[in-house]
Amino acid sequence: MTYLSITSTQLFVNPFVDRFTEGGFFMMTLILICLLLSIVFLIKGFINLNKDKAISKKMLRLTNDSSLLGLVIGFFASILGLITAFDSVEAMGNPDPAIFAGGLKVSLLTATFGLFTFIIARIGILVLKGLQKD
Repeated sequence: MTYLSITSTQLFVNPFVDRFTEGGFFMMTLILICLLLSIVFLIKGFINLNKDKAISKKMLRLTNDSSLLGLVIGFFASILGLITAFDSVEAMGNPDPAIFAGGLKVSLLTATFGLFTFIIARIGILVLKGLQKD
């Protein structure tokens, strides 16, 4: 965990930020962009629910696509992380199990964040579909 010291008081820095940086800044940022896009598309879909049904349905499709992209990027980054972990094991020969477990944990962070993005968007899609009138 990371702490900041301000006038002899320690403030807790968000553990999500720590996990975000552990998972790899580039891939986690791409997944975060997919999450934010999904949320923006959902909000636009809810705003246009009674005004323009065509735009609302388009936002629903875009939310679906952006959430799926976040999921796929998460699993792609996880596979890359596993390959990197196994490469380090191969280079060491007989590695310490703690080092191997740490590498596996880091490789699974992106998949977890991708799944989180997908689940949040799916909940919004279900609500939006339930409110849409055909």
